[in-house]
Amino acid sequence: MPGLIGRKLGMTRIFTDEGRAIPVTVLEAGPCPVVQVKDEDKDGYAAVQIGFGAKKHKRTSRAELGHASRAGLDAAPRLIREFHAAEGEAYQPGQQLTVGMFEAGQRVRVTGVTKGRGFQGVVKRHGFVGRPASHGHPMSRTPGSMGPGTDPSRVIKGKKLPGRMGGNRETIRNLQVVRVDSERNLIFIQGGVPGSRNSYVLIRK
Repeated sequence: MPGLIGRKLGMTRIFTDEGRAIPVTVLEAGPCPVVQVKDEDKDGYAAVQIGFGAKKHKRTSRAELGHASRAGLDAAPRLIREFHAAEGEAYQPGQQLTVGMFEAGQRVRVTGVTKGRGFQGVVKRHGFVGRPASHGHPMSRTPGSMGPGTDPSRVIKGKKLPGRMGGNRETIRNLQVVRVDSERNLIFIQGGVPGSRNSYVLIRK
């Protein structure tokens, strides 16, 4: 089974029958049309290319329109991603994939781009404790000693230092599906997923 492209709407909570609150992330997933089906004979690998959303006609190139029209789509998808197809699974261009592919209790992995934090110090970026805070220490959040002095007289590669934080592509595995709303194309996943509101994510089994 391939997967779905979704959009992160935000977080809320769901109460169980026992009254226990479960924090969930709400994703708007699909419907995702199949734009192209690739096979090993023609393309060298088996994959399914699916889309999400729709671009405005005036902002779409003729190449994108032609690629979408071959699948029977009226508009070019806003986002296109490929998923590896498993053996024995058959898909057709123009086929719609919905959240009905998932069910409550299922385990999924979600891929997204984490929130960008900009240039940050070692305390926020790596969780350093910092210097003593009493008596107004002048450099309480500095990284401290850089490493060996005489030999090798340089900072060792891989040392945790200040720098750009966030904005990386990350995948969280073993997330549980709490609820699936097929009418509104929503999927509720327990816990948090990478990305900010309205950012795109990939959902796979």
